[in-house]
Amino acid sequence: MREEVFRAYDVRGVYPRQIDEPMAYRIGLAFSRMLGGDGRVLVGRDVRLSGPSLASAVMGGLEDGGVEPRDAGVVPTPVLYLGVVELGFSGGIQVTASHNPPEWNGFKLVLANGETVSEVRGMDELKRIFRGLAPGAWKASEAKRIDIIQHYVERVKGLVRPRRRVKVAVDFANGAGCVVGPPLLREIGCDLFPLYDSPDGRFPAHPPEPTPETLRELHRLVAESGAEFGAGLDGDADRAVFVDDRGRFLEGDLALAVLLTDMRNKGRVVYDVSSSSVVEEVARRHGFTPVLAKTGRAFMLSKMREVGAVIGAEKSSHLYFSEIYGFDDGLYAVAKMAELVSRSSSPLSSIVDSFPRYYSSSIKTVEVPEGLKRPVMEKIAARLRGGASRIIEIDGVKAYLNKGWLLIRPSNTMPQIKYTAESETPEGLNSLLSQAESLIREVLKASD
Repeated sequence: MREEVFRAYDVRGVYPRQIDEPMAYRIGLAFSRMLGGDGRVLVGRDVRLSGPSLASAVMGGLEDGGVEPRDAGVVPTPVLYLGVVELGFSGGIQVTASHNPPEWNGFKLVLANGETVSEVRGMDELKRIFRGLAPGAWKASEAKRIDIIQHYVERVKGLVRPRRRVKVAVDFANGAGCVVGPPLLREIGCDLFPLYDSPDGRFPAHPPEPTPETLRELHRLVAESGAEFGAGLDGDADRAVFVDDRGRFLEGDLALAVLLTDMRNKGRVVYDVSSSSVVEEVARRHGFTPVLAKTGRAFMLSKMREVGAVIGAEKSSHLYFSEIYGFDDGLYAVAKMAELVSRSSSPLSSIVDSFPRYYSSSIKTVEVPEGLKRPVMEKIAARLRGGASRIIEIDGVKAYLNKGWLLIRPSNTMPQIKYTAESETPEGLNSLLSQAESLIREVLKASD
């Protein structure tokens, strides 16, 4: 049993050392038994080179468990989510490692309502059934194909109606977004300037994690093309990072704040603990009620549905929309941003300039072995409790101090501890980041 691959809200590891075809078969068989050995399960995959054989193996397990698999082929993860719910499937499995490097792969499993199999619901049961299955033997499947892309395109076109054509630059990162993103964005009224729009499982352009470092060419393209904004997708297109017309990098929290300025439907807004204080302030200014949540798709989706939120976001650039069942969807986020820009009399940069000014960092990481993450986090929390004016511990520890805050939390998908900070001044931000990194390093050294 490779316990380390069963994470908070998916199954993920390095292929073929941690994730291989026999394991994929057992995942499919275990999921079919979770579902009572009946029904249909939609299976999709991203563009990774190990995807076809792993998808075939997981469908073989589903078949042997009495469930009928249907093969969606290469699709963005949010397309699979929508297909599961609106086409009446009992569940879905997306073969993907999302933003992880190309040698990784894994499985995102969802139930009939699109809810993630996670530590919130179902992951313990999946692991228990998996443990009871004999390792080794597996079989391939030739399940019937189904086209779910056109259904998704028509659904989005019914929800997004820009008032005019919008010039948009998009870096598709040679990922799954390539198979639907370019035609969809053009059909809704975008003049598209694409980068890396050919699906390639090696991700030859750059790593599939959308960051300021990997999106440098997008930054240049926005300036050279005169695009009104840019966007970068990750490997399975469930995330979108934005660049405004002045070339500024907007992660999910700032993108959420922008979208709030154009929303007529008021209500609750869910945001994660990593998000800037800008979100809460802009939400209240525009008549919304902000709700804090734990980072991660399973936790965000659960909170979105629990409180009936109209929209939500994580700093890591997952954006969640009530009109598509609370799902996170990078391509839909790009379409919604285009709609906003088409209706605004001001450029995107002017909207961003109207926000309260804070200085914040991107999410930074420190490699930490899986077995050390919990004890290291416990020691970090104990160290921070004494000196902070306020502590939030719903996800790691967020400590408010020195006219700002720092957040240190364990990664749900990687052997890492993540940290970020925000302050009213650049000097305060640098001080908080140094404090966070020093604290993590000191605790790690003491734990060796």
